[in-house]
Amino acid sequence: MARGKKIYEGKAKILFEGPEPGTIVQYFKDDATAFNAEKKDVIDGKGVLNNRLSEYFMTGLGQIGVPTHFMKRLNMREQLVRNCEIIPLEVIVRNFAAGSMSKRLGIEEGTQLPRPIVEYCFKDDSLGDPLVSEEHIAAFGWASQQDMDDILGLALRVNDYLSGVMYGVGIRLVDFKIEIGRVYEGDFQRLVVADEISPDSCRLWDIETGRKLDKDVFRRDLGNLTDAYAEVARRLGVMPKGTGPQKPTLVN
Repeated sequence: MARGKKIYEGKAKILFEGPEPGTIVQYFKDDATAFNAEKKDVIDGKGVLNNRLSEYFMTGLGQIGVPTHFMKRLNMREQLVRNCEIIPLEVIVRNFAAGSMSKRLGIEEGTQLPRPIVEYCFKDDSLGDPLVSEEHIAAFGWASQQDMDDILGLALRVNDYLSGVMYGVGIRLVDFKIEIGRVYEGDFQRLVVADEISPDSCRLWDIETGRKLDKDVFRRDLGNLTDAYAEVARRLGVMPKGTGPQKPTLVN
């Protein structure tokens, strides 16, 4: 499928004009970044795995009625998605304390939270994606109150789905972040889960051993990142058992 001109390049993906109006081709890179791109590397096979895993999760969400921008996977590194207006927020759902929450609040990593906690960060790399409140969001017009109600509902539904899927393969969903986009249909708009869902955007720990199977492997120099992501893919059935992490063979 032909793709058009490049319209955006981020830290992990490149977006191209799609073959039809209202579509975008999303290309997954092998680049890995951490600490607001202060740490960088190229990890062989990472983009292939994230493309396939994001397809798996987005398809699963669609099957339970959660709207997403995902249309179909095109090849090993590309997928076709619906063009949408991204709300400038990272929506973070936390089930266990980890990362910045542990640092901010002095809570030991791995502490189970009394309930899922939803946080919002303003999407701006130059500012370090600062944490913001619903008051900020309303005051600056990033989203309406109805939008925020819908975003909260979407975030918790994604959490229920991902938590169950991961628990079923022996993985604890510690936290994750998603982005939300607006899709316009005539005079109406609806909100959809956009961007990607992959080990790049989730914290995933093996339930029995506590082994990290997410980007913290790269952040904290804990081993081979592709191997960790391939383990998630193998458990979910996205890759057959015995497939090596460096040359993943994907199941159609």
